[in-house]
Amino acid sequence: MLKGFFVDWPDPPAPEAHLKLLKNSDAVVLAIDTKRRTVAGFITAISDGVLSCYIPFLEVLPEYQGKGIGRALVRKMFQKLKKAYMIDLFCDTNLQAFYKRFRMRPSTGMAFRNYKNQSGRKLIF
Repeated sequence: MLKGFFVDWPDPPAPEAHLKLLKNSDAVVLAIDTKRRTVAGFITAISDGVLSCYIPFLEVLPEYQGKGIGRALVRKMFQKLKKAYMIDLFCDTNLQAFYKRFRMRPSTGMAFRNYKNQSGRKLIF
């Protein structure tokens, strides 16, 4: 049920690694196409359980994009995280308009990417 995600990633996670990242997240919302028996989209969050949450992934399969699934996933995740002081995420500038509709605003940040481990085949710890 987890095929076709991570479009344009040079070395995307295998479905097994994808399942593990879902299981290890503090909060997950899935959009499931029951007729095709597939996950059409997902969003994950990790948290310290006190003040902060970070949304590392919002993914919708290309054939389901433009149907409001991403908006619905974000709304449901924000509902789950409604008691958090801060909800942060990184996105490309062309996606900022999408997140502004949820009262998010651009901010500065820093990131490190170890692309040789992009597939998730190596354990983090």
